[in-house]
Amino acid sequence: MLVHFQSIMHKGGLVMWPLLCLSIVSLSVSFERAVFWARQNGPAGKRGFAAMMEAMRRGDATRANALADTSETVYARVARALLRDGATDAVGVGSVETERIRIDRFMATLSTIITAAPMLGILGTVTGIITSFDLLSGGEAMVDPRAVSGGISEALVATASGLVVALLALFPYMAFGAMRENTLGRLETLISVAQMAFGRTAAAVDTPRAAAGAPQAPRTVPAEVA
Repeated sequence: MLVHFQSIMHKGGLVMWPLLCLSIVSLSVSFERAVFWARQNGPAGKRGFAAMMEAMRRGDATRANALADTSETVYARVARALLRDGATDAVGVGSVETERIRIDRFMATLSTIITAAPMLGILGTVTGIITSFDLLSGGEAMVDPRAVSGGISEALVATASGLVVALLALFPYMAFGAMRENTLGRLETLISVAQMAFGRTAAAVDTPRAAAGAPQAPRTVPAEVA
């Protein structure tokens, strides 16, 4: 197995080493994200979210607080913020943006690997073809076909390796992206339910009405007492 691996790395040329590094990073990041999403949207996480939503629908802040305190999912952290600081749009948006850092973690890394790996494979293709043409353009009348095929083999192995590394990152990236969208949708529902249950909306936030395009209510100036 080790001999076969070394043979592939040798045939693919120098670009195989950066591709190997990218594959290790991709697998490590995918494993970390898989564990993260299993904690958020696994059976226990979904049961906790459903129970918290039910408590908020009933307006039972005590029960909702107890459920939020016994969990460390993104749903529980957003619920704690809403129950502690008030179910306003400002608190909801702020808590979701805080959790977005955890939700989007390493997504840019996977996206970069998906783009960079095929490009490295193409680079290996070009260098392999250049090697073959250098041999063919030499001054010798006869060129060993095995030497020429070495450059072609390098080109093909590098291309295939780049595509494999990209695919190893692509499928987890798409799966994590779908989980991200589902989680953000649940958080929006959680904020809406909390606002309806506890009666505090964005109207309580001191923000300029003109910024939203709404007409400002005229201010009444008390008459001066003579």
